[in-house]
Amino acid sequence: MNSVYEDVRGLIVLGTYPAGRAVTEQELCDRLGVSRTPVREALRRLESDGLVEPARRGVTVVELDPKALRDAYRVRAALEGLTAELAAERQRSGELAPADLARLGALADDADRATRSGDLAEGVRHNRAFHRHIAALADNPPAAEALDRLWDRITVSTRASLAAPARTGQVEEEHRQLVAAIADGRPEDAAALARAHVLSTMHTLEGTGK
Repeated sequence: MNSVYEDVRGLIVLGTYPAGRAVTEQELCDRLGVSRTPVREALRRLESDGLVEPARRGVTVVELDPKALRDAYRVRAALEGLTAELAAERQRSGELAPADLARLGALADDADRATRSGDLAEGVRHNRAFHRHIAALADNPPAAEALDRLWDRITVSTRASLAAPARTGQVEEEHRQLVAAIADGRPEDAAALARAHVLSTMHTLEGTGK
Protein backbone atom coordinates (compact mmCIF):
# COMPACT_ATOMS: atom_id res chain seq x y z
CA MET A 1 0.00 0.00 0.00
CA ASN A 2 2.87 2.34 0.72
CA SER A 3 4.08 2.05 -2.88
CA VAL A 4 0.60 2.99 -4.14
CA TYR A 5 0.64 6.00 -1.82
CA GLU A 6 4.04 7.06 -3.20
CA ASP A 7 2.85 6.51 -6.78
CA VAL A 8 -0.26 8.66 -6.34
CA ARG A 9 1.68 11.29 -4.41
CA GLY A 10 4.18 11.41 -7.27
CA LEU A 11 1.43 11.89 -9.85
CA ILE A 12 0.23 14.91 -7.86
CA VAL A 13 3.54 16.50 -6.87
CA LEU A 14 5.08 16.06 -10.32
CA GLY A 15 2.08 17.69 -11.96
CA THR A 16 0.37 14.83 -13.77
CA TYR A 17 -2.65 15.68 -11.63
CA PRO A 18 -2.39 19.45 -11.07
CA ALA A 19 -4.13 21.60 -8.48
CA GLY A 20 -7.89 21.59 -8.97
CA ARG A 21 -7.89 18.31 -10.88
CA ALA A 22 -10.61 15.82 -9.94
CA VAL A 23 -9.42 12.22 -9.63
CA THR A 24 -11.52 9.11 -9.14
CA GLU A 25 -10.54 5.88 -7.45
CA GLN A 26 -11.32 3.96 -10.64
CA GLU A 27 -9.04 6.20 -12.71
CA LEU A 28 -6.17 5.52 -10.33
CA CYS A 29 -6.92 1.79 -10.23
CA ASP A 30 -6.80 1.64 -14.03
CA ARG A 31 -3.65 3.75 -14.25
CA LEU A 32 -1.70 1.87 -11.57
CA GLY A 33 -3.14 -1.59 -12.17
CA VAL A 34 -4.17 -2.10 -8.55
CA SER A 35 -7.39 -2.72 -6.65
CA ARG A 36 -9.52 -0.11 -4.92
CA THR A 37 -8.35 -0.95 -1.38
CA PRO A 38 -4.76 0.36 -1.65
CA VAL A 39 -5.95 3.34 -3.72
CA ARG A 40 -8.54 4.23 -1.10
CA GLU A 41 -5.93 3.98 1.67
CA ALA A 42 -3.49 6.12 -0.35
CA LEU A 43 -6.12 8.81 -0.85
CA ARG A 44 -6.88 8.84 2.87
CA ARG A 45 -3.21 9.43 3.62
CA LEU A 46 -2.97 12.13 0.96
CA GLU A 47 -6.01 13.83 2.42
CA SER A 48 -4.31 13.91 5.83
CA ASP A 49 -1.23 15.33 4.07
CA GLY A 50 -3.41 18.15 2.73
CA LEU A 51 -2.83 17.24 -0.92
CA VAL A 52 -6.38 16.13 -1.79
CA GLU A 53 -9.87 16.77 -0.49
CA PRO A 54 -13.06 14.72 -0.90
CA ALA A 55 -15.17 15.52 -3.95
CA ARG A 56 -18.53 14.30 -5.23
CA ARG A 57 -16.73 11.57 -7.13
CA GLY A 58 -13.32 10.72 -5.74
CA VAL A 59 -11.06 13.59 -4.68
CA THR A 60 -9.78 16.93 -5.91
CA VAL A 61 -6.13 18.01 -5.75
CA VAL A 62 -5.93 20.88 -3.27
CA GLU A 63 -4.77 24.34 -4.28
CA LEU A 64 -3.85 26.57 -1.35
CA ASP A 65 -5.51 29.99 -1.36
CA PRO A 66 -3.22 33.03 -0.89
CA LYS A 67 -3.51 33.06 2.90
CA ALA A 68 -2.97 29.32 3.24
CA LEU A 69 0.05 29.53 0.91
CA ARG A 70 1.48 32.39 2.96
CA ASP A 71 0.91 30.40 6.15
CA ALA A 72 2.69 27.39 4.64
CA TYR A 73 5.68 29.50 3.62
CA ARG A 74 5.97 31.01 7.09
CA VAL A 75 5.98 27.60 8.73
CA ARG A 76 8.48 26.39 6.13
CA ALA A 77 10.70 29.41 6.92
CA ALA A 78 10.69 28.51 10.62
CA LEU A 79 11.46 24.86 9.96
CA GLU A 80 14.19 25.60 7.41
CA GLY A 81 15.72 28.03 9.87
CA LEU A 82 15.77 25.22 12.43
CA THR A 83 17.29 22.62 10.10
CA ALA A 84 19.98 25.04 8.88
CA GLU A 85 20.81 25.90 12.48
CA LEU A 86 21.05 22.23 13.46
CA ALA A 87 23.19 21.40 10.43
CA ALA A 88 25.60 24.21 11.32
CA GLU A 89 25.71 23.04 14.94
CA ARG A 90 26.60 19.53 13.79
CA GLN A 91 29.30 20.95 11.53
CA ARG A 92 30.74 22.97 14.43
CA SER A 93 30.77 19.79 16.52
CA GLY A 94 32.63 17.91 13.80
CA GLU A 95 29.73 15.57 13.02
CA LEU A 96 29.45 16.30 9.29
CA ALA A 97 31.70 14.68 6.73
CA PRO A 98 33.40 16.81 4.05
CA ALA A 99 31.43 14.84 1.46
CA ASP A 100 28.18 16.05 3.05
CA LEU A 101 29.16 19.68 2.52
CA ALA A 102 30.51 19.02 -0.96
CA ARG A 103 27.16 17.46 -1.86
CA LEU A 104 25.35 20.54 -0.58
CA GLY A 105 27.44 22.83 -2.76
CA ALA A 106 26.94 20.57 -5.78
CA LEU A 107 23.16 20.64 -5.31
CA ALA A 108 23.24 24.45 -5.20
CA ASP A 109 25.22 24.40 -8.46
CA ASP A 110 22.72 22.03 -10.07
CA ALA A 111 19.76 24.22 -9.10
CA ASP A 112 21.38 27.38 -10.43
CA ARG A 113 22.55 25.74 -13.66
CA ALA A 114 19.11 24.29 -14.45
CA THR A 115 17.31 27.54 -13.72
CA ARG A 116 19.68 29.65 -15.79
CA SER A 117 19.35 27.23 -18.71
CA GLY A 118 15.58 27.72 -18.65
CA ASP A 119 14.76 24.22 -17.42
CA LEU A 120 12.50 25.45 -14.64
CA ALA A 121 11.10 22.06 -13.69
CA GLU A 122 14.63 20.71 -13.20
CA GLY A 123 15.53 23.86 -11.31
CA VAL A 124 12.66 23.26 -8.90
CA ARG A 125 13.68 19.62 -8.47
CA HIS A 126 17.32 20.47 -7.71
CA ASN A 127 16.29 23.33 -5.44
CA ARG A 128 14.16 20.96 -3.39
CA ALA A 129 17.02 18.46 -3.25
CA PHE A 130 19.29 21.22 -1.92
CA HIS A 131 16.92 22.10 0.90
CA ARG A 132 16.15 18.44 1.61
CA HIS A 133 19.87 17.77 2.01
CA ILE A 134 20.11 20.50 4.64
CA ALA A 135 17.25 18.80 6.49
CA ALA A 136 19.12 15.50 6.27
CA LEU A 137 22.28 17.12 7.65
CA ALA A 138 20.23 18.47 10.57
CA ASP A 139 19.40 14.88 11.61
CA ASN A 140 15.97 15.84 12.94
CA PRO A 141 13.43 13.43 11.37
CA PRO A 142 10.26 15.22 12.61
CA ALA A 143 11.41 18.50 11.04
CA ALA A 144 12.40 16.77 7.80
CA GLU A 145 9.04 14.98 7.58
CA ALA A 146 7.08 18.17 8.22
CA LEU A 147 9.12 20.01 5.61
CA ASP A 148 8.52 17.31 3.03
CA ARG A 149 4.75 17.65 3.49
CA LEU A 150 4.92 21.44 3.28
CA TRP A 151 7.08 21.30 0.16
CA ASP A 152 4.53 19.00 -1.49
CA ARG A 153 1.65 21.38 -0.82
CA ILE A 154 3.60 24.46 -1.88
CA THR A 155 4.88 22.78 -5.06
CA VAL A 156 1.39 21.72 -6.14
CA SER A 157 -0.09 25.15 -5.47
CA THR A 158 2.64 27.16 -7.23
CA ARG A 159 3.25 24.93 -10.26
CA ALA A 160 0.80 26.85 -12.46
CA SER A 161 2.73 30.08 -11.87
CA LEU A 162 6.11 28.52 -12.67
CA ALA A 163 8.12 31.07 -14.63
CA ALA A 164 11.69 32.24 -14.96
CA PRO A 165 12.46 33.78 -11.56
CA ALA A 166 13.16 37.49 -11.52
CA ARG A 167 15.79 36.98 -8.83
CA THR A 168 17.88 34.10 -10.19
CA GLY A 169 21.15 35.72 -9.19
CA GLN A 170 19.79 36.57 -5.76
CA VAL A 171 18.68 32.98 -5.16
CA GLU A 172 22.12 31.71 -6.12
CA GLU A 173 23.78 34.17 -3.73
CA GLU A 174 21.39 33.25 -0.92
CA HIS A 175 22.23 29.58 -1.45
CA ARG A 176 25.97 30.36 -1.41
CA GLN A 177 25.69 32.32 1.83
CA LEU A 178 23.68 29.53 3.43
CA VAL A 179 26.19 26.87 2.38
CA ALA A 180 29.02 29.00 3.78
CA ALA A 181 27.26 29.55 7.11
CA ILE A 182 26.72 25.81 7.53
CA ALA A 183 30.25 24.94 6.40
CA ASP A 184 31.72 27.51 8.81
CA GLY A 185 29.63 26.17 11.70
CA ARG A 186 27.68 29.40 12.30
CA PRO A 187 24.25 28.25 13.55
CA GLU A 188 22.67 31.65 14.18
CA ASP A 189 23.71 32.98 10.77
CA ALA A 190 22.55 29.80 9.04
CA ALA A 191 19.14 30.01 10.70
CA ALA A 192 18.68 33.69 9.81
CA LEU A 193 19.79 33.16 6.21
CA ALA A 194 17.50 30.15 5.72
CA ARG A 195 14.47 31.99 7.09
CA ALA A 196 15.16 35.08 5.00
CA HIS A 197 15.62 32.97 1.88
CA VAL A 198 12.23 31.28 2.22
CA LEU A 199 10.42 34.52 3.05
CA SER A 200 12.05 36.24 0.07
CA THR A 201 10.64 33.52 -2.17
CA MET A 202 7.22 34.02 -0.59
CA HIS A 203 7.31 37.78 -1.19
CA THR A 204 8.40 37.25 -4.81
CA LEU A 205 5.43 34.93 -5.41
CA GLU A 206 3.07 37.43 -3.81
CA GLY A 207 4.44 40.09 -6.12
CA THR A 208 3.51 37.97 -9.14
CA GLY A 209 -0.07 37.75 -7.88
CA LYS A 210 0.17 34.09 -6.82
